[in-house]
Amino acid sequence: MLIERDANGDFILESSELAERFGLSLADLRRHMRHGSVVSSVEIGTAEHEGTKRVSLRLGNRLWQAVLNDENEVQQEQMTVLRGKSSGRRPR
Repeated sequence: MLIERDANGDFILESSELAERFGLSLADLRRHMRHGSVVSSVEIGTAEHEGTKRVSLRLGNRLWQAVLNDENEVQQEQMTVLRGKSSGRRPR
């Protein structure tokens, strides 16, 4: 996956590749993005992780993460399906 930075330092990810990772069509991913359903964050590595960044995108119960080196090249990536919290209620 190609990850670039714009003039402001923001990360730019290829929409079609993200859609593939989330198992969606490009149109569906863009619809989720327009509705604000895709949440992203970037963590900057410190200490032994100096020079790395972790980019995370969450959509519903799916979390895609990529660790980037100092050249913004993907070193590893993973998709995690998060388990929901139990409401404590039993089904009727």
